[in-house]
Amino acid sequence: MKIAIHHRKEGFSSRWIQYCKENKIPYKLVNCYSSDIVRDLDDCTALMWHFHQANPKDVLFAKQLIYSLETAGKKVFPDFRACWHFDDKVGQKYLLEAVDAPMAPSYVFYEKKEAFDWVDTSGFPKVFKLRRGSGSDHVRLVRDRRSAKKMIRKAFGSGFRQYDAVSNLRERLRKFRIGKARFYDVLKGVVRLGYSTEFAKVIGNEKGYIYFQDFIPDNDHDIRVNVVDGKAFAVKRRVRENDFRASGSGYPEFEKHHFPEEVIEIALDLTKKLQLQAVAYDFLNHNGRYVISELSYGFCDMTDACTGYWDGEMNWHPGKFYEQDWMVDMMLREETGVSFDHKAEKIYKEKI
Repeated sequence: MKIAIHHRKEGFSSRWIQYCKENKIPYKLVNCYSSDIVRDLDDCTALMWHFHQANPKDVLFAKQLIYSLETAGKKVFPDFRACWHFDDKVGQKYLLEAVDAPMAPSYVFYEKKEAFDWVDTSGFPKVFKLRRGSGSDHVRLVRDRRSAKKMIRKAFGSGFRQYDAVSNLRERLRKFRIGKARFYDVLKGVVRLGYSTEFAKVIGNEKGYIYFQDFIPDNDHDIRVNVVDGKAFAVKRRVRENDFRASGSGYPEFEKHHFPEEVIEIALDLTKKLQLQAVAYDFLNHNGRYVISELSYGFCDMTDACTGYWDGEMNWHPGKFYEQDWMVDMMLREETGVSFDHKAEKIYKEKI
């Protein structure tokens, strides 16, 4: 077995490569942007690619390549189940509803009149979201019917830009004030006022639909639970000052006592039900019941800060770990049939 890895500096792949080197796992680096990528994988049984939702090239073809290779019998990370709904909040709505998962009530409309009719009978505030976006990008609080109808007109008119330069600059300034960004980052935001990103140019405006979620008040945080190969770890994220959004706030907490067992159990059970290799769930407390607002396979690396993880039996394992290592082990186990509990080096001594 040989694992093909597409390297991206900011993603999971640096650790994948290190883990393969440390455990003498055969691997090779490939370029998924190559026209010959399928042929380049002839001597490999698996491909691992942490593609990014804001990279215009990745958005154009990453899922199509992944699906094609999986159909041909290659082991892939992420696989179809893990990534088809990546950066697609509308797709996530349908998925969570289909399996009766606890979720924040959500509404999507593809006709302007139906959206207007719903607004006239709905309570406010509501949370507006675009299908795409991370770190609370394109997430707004819509306080009344008048504001909602304005958003609907725009959704079925000119649409919404993928890159909001003014909001982006405000967020850079906020993070600079709390010590989470450099002055250079602020300057980049100022420069961006004059031109859009390549991603926004390629993708174009979001239009032709409108998506809302119920606003869940009195939450000063959310809880993100990541599950990789049946193991869970979490972060509590406090909301921004004078805001309701937690994702990307820059206020994380990692100690075990922050996480109710109910949240971890829901995440582990749902991941097993959906057969996901890896996923991150964002939970909110709604009248004492935890509900999911979003999910994603492409989460941020948290291992340097996490204090431990839960296994599938809800046993707590304190200490440092690398979730990227578990991802490689998944590829090995799928190929060799060896239990996850065996380390990679042992797999190769016994199987190869």
